[in-house]
Amino acid sequence: MPDQDLAKQRRFLLQVEQGVRLANTEIIHQRIPHLSTESILPFAVSVARLRARYLEAAFRFSEKEHGDPLDEPEIDALRRTREMYEEARDAFDALLHAIERGYVDLDD
Repeated sequence: MPDQDLAKQRRFLLQVEQGVRLANTEIIHQRIPHLSTESILPFAVSVARLRARYLEAAFRFSEKEHGDPLDEPEIDALRRTREMYEEARDAFDALLHAIERGYVDLDD
């Protein structure tokens, strides 16, 4: 690819990146104007509680007598517990990503 094409591609990608950054900043800021340690820590604690609940459920099932396999309702309960944890974890990761990208304002 000639240098001129590479430069054009880089300019294009830079413009797209700047547009995405601006859109994310404007849209996210409307819903989450400022963040502080005090506003984020309860979220982190909630994720930790869901993680603990999921792990507790997994260990509880591993303690079944004679290594009996889980039945369908137990598998469903374990799956729901995992999904709740994973959704909360993914949301927290998305929040951290937004912070790293500068999409939200941080309080001092």
